[in-house]
Order: sequence, then structure tokens, then C-alpha cells
Amino acid sequence: MKVEVFTLCDAATDQFGKLNILGCFDLLCSNSEPLLHPSCTIALRIRFSKVEEGHHSLKITLCDDDGHAVVPPMKGSFEVYMAPEAVSFAQNLIFNLQSLEFPKFGDYSFNLYLDNKLIDSLPLYLRPAKRP
Repeated sequence: MKVEVFTLCDAATDQFGKLNILGCFDLLCSNSEPLLHPSCTIALRIRFSKVEEGHHSLKITLCDDDGHAVVPPMKGSFEVYMAPEAVSFAQNLIFNLQSLEFPKFGDYSFNLYLDNKLIDSLPLYLRPAKRP
């Protein structure tokens, strides 16, 4: 298993196995705390080998720099099946996030767990907006 894409973006779609991503970012700025971000998306593409066919569970957590959860974890599961001649298979997953509220400025991370193992982490930095 290999994570090919794990990104926070403005939007993403999956069209017949093609992952389309718009506006990747890792920084949000605001004039005040708490910060409310109206809409964003986590785009994920994981490649599996033939021996990894079958059921997989997935969990994404959003934590502050002290390791405390900001929102409840996002959980799901999926099946990986391949054609007999296939050597590998890429699974695209898209998580649309609405009205994310961050209590304070700081460093946050989206943590990706596959089959209950932490496999990747994605930073998100929240900073005060600079005034001219």
C-alpha cells in the first residue's frame, strides 16, 4: 500500500478513476479566533498491490498541536478488488468538510489511519492575518 496523494484542497472530484484536485493548501489566516472555514476537501489516492485485495478500514482525525481532537474522527471502509491481470489498483477517496471551526491559532494535523495504523499526516497552519 502506498499513499500517492493526501492533500487538503478547495475541491476534488473522481471521474472514472481520475482524481481531479483544485487549490491545495496548508495555511489559513484569520483576523480573529476562533476561525471558521466554510468548506474544504481532503483528497486521497492510495495504491494497493494484488496481495492487499479485500476489506480496509480508514479513519482521519483532525488534531491540534497538543494532540487533542478538534472534530470527531471521519471513518469509513471500502473493498479493494482487482481484475485478474491487474498488478495494482488505485483507490480515490474524497472527504468534503463543511464549517470546520478551529478554536485558536496554531498547528493542526490531519492524521490518516488505514486498518488502524497511522500511515500519514498532513499539516495545517492557522495564523493571524498580517495587517498592512
